[in-house]
Amino acid sequence: MATVNMNAPLCEGGEPVRVGVVLTALTDYVSIGEEGRGLDYKSGNNEEAKSFSFDQVVTVDNIQIFQPEFLQPLAESISSGYNGALLICGAFTEKISTLIDQTITKQVLADLFSSVLPQGEEELFISVSFVQFYPDDNAVDLLSPRRQSLKLVAHPVLGNLVGGVCEVCVYSAEEAYSLYETCRESLKADGGSISSRCSSLFSVAVEWKLHPEEVEPEVCRSRLQLFRLAGGASRTDLRGVSPLVKVVDQTQREATSNDKILPFLLNDALTGNSRTALIYCINPQGLLDDETPCALALAQKASGLVTRATVYRWFPRANEQKIRDSIVDQRNTMMSQGGSEVHNTFRLAELTQNLQIVKNQSWEKRREESKKIKGKTQSGRPPKSNVHSSDHREASDPMKHLQAQLKQEMEEHIREGKGDVEKVQERAGRIQQLMDALREETLNPAATEQSDLRQQTEGPQRELLVLTRERRVLVLQIEALRAEAQQAEQDLQNQYQHQQTELHCLREESLQVFRVFRQVSEEQRRMSESRYRSVLLEAVQDAVYLSAQNQELQADNKQLRKALGELKDTLAVRSGPMAEGLSQQH
Repeated sequence: MATVNMNAPLCEGGEPVRVGVVLTALTDYVSIGEEGRGLDYKSGNNEEAKSFSFDQVVTVDNIQIFQPEFLQPLAESISSGYNGALLICGAFTEKISTLIDQTITKQVLADLFSSVLPQGEEELFISVSFVQFYPDDNAVDLLSPRRQSLKLVAHPVLGNLVGGVCEVCVYSAEEAYSLYETCRESLKADGGSISSRCSSLFSVAVEWKLHPEEVEPEVCRSRLQLFRLAGGASRTDLRGVSPLVKVVDQTQREATSNDKILPFLLNDALTGNSRTALIYCINPQGLLDDETPCALALAQKASGLVTRATVYRWFPRANEQKIRDSIVDQRNTMMSQGGSEVHNTFRLAELTQNLQIVKNQSWEKRREESKKIKGKTQSGRPPKSNVHSSDHREASDPMKHLQAQLKQEMEEHIREGKGDVEKVQERAGRIQQLMDALREETLNPAATEQSDLRQQTEGPQRELLVLTRERRVLVLQIEALRAEAQQAEQDLQNQYQHQQTELHCLREESLQVFRVFRQVSEEQRRMSESRYRSVLLEAVQDAVYLSAQNQELQADNKQLRKALGELKDTLAVRSGPMAEGLSQQH
């Protein structure tokens, strides 16, 4: 993905993934090696200790050691134009999670903002995004007011992107960390009972102009990805399996292709264009602990992975014009071929999408979108003075919060009607996610007790309520699919009519060309035939004339020969007496 001067790569050598381990407690079975670079673990009193080597091993009491070893170099890499990733995973209690946010996440953001170039607002652009990942790998953008669907996009210039992610412009580390905390709280509120099993990705995109004084300056792009991965390393862990386990196993089997967003991004961070650090939190629990050895083995495998970081620079206007030229060439190709090739149509659509993505990278446009998102987020928050205690309890109840969201989505769908097919699909996807989360909350006894104690004895009514809501969702989905089918049929009919019209025009144009060509050919043939006949007639006339002249010349020649003979005879007769007279004189 890296480019210099119209996408020429600046590739460096491979770098191993840096791995650090945080021990929440020290036991007789776990000991830190010398200089804090290793760890010894034994599963029993009579078992031989196994040694593991890492870049840094600390406890929760001296977790600040990570700052010069991991955080500062990572932030400096971002300011140099490289992509960076920090993966935090393992055993998280509420206390440990808060400690990591305060000592690691907050510090890496502070280091990043202090190390970026001291450019002005017009020369520097920084934005953040936050994506939540459910255990089934479904992704939700927590900064999007409408929770629009996300998808992976492979762009020929910008590389692999997550399409649909909302960005918010920030101007300080404090503002970035405040948004991070807000999204973390939203994750807990939206996830409900499964929030502890949800992973997240907080991304910071940094862009700056290398030569601002130029008319079309070159832009350097880099990003920092902060992953928080839920789940354990053991496949028997009640929290579920960490996404890191699946990705590391796939890299070792060389089976890295995945269309899910989180596995794809993790694989890119661990083996692709990034300088990556991994911090694994381990909570040793004794002889019956199955998680600790699995976690140590997983962290050891991750330390053997190698990334290849590159610097990415590009010229936005030049790349935009290049794609526009490709679109013009593709349209000309379709016109010359009659537009009947399906792959040409798909290629044109792909180029159009690529152009729109490049246009969306405009700093001005992204700043405007960021203002809209901030405005909607602030306007959507009720004033604290007007919030009644019962309303506060309702907002804190995950069940009622999901119900309110589902009701809002349904009302918007009914109010807007059959609009854009893409929006209908996005809304149907959000409704389906809300329905799944609501069903899980409804069938969860603990959540049901918090939501309404009476629902524990009203199982059939609750099930009927769920079925009714599911039926409404299915009706909306059917309506969306019907609208999509109608739109697709209409588009296909329009495309067919357009193709027929183009084909008819081309046929008429071809016939007209053939008619003109035939007329010209006939005219040329007639002219050539007339010219040939006149030349042939002249040749015959010349031959007859020459034959007559030849005969006349032959007759004249014969008469001349006859006259010559007669003259010779006359001369001979006259010369006889003269000869005799001369002889007599002699």
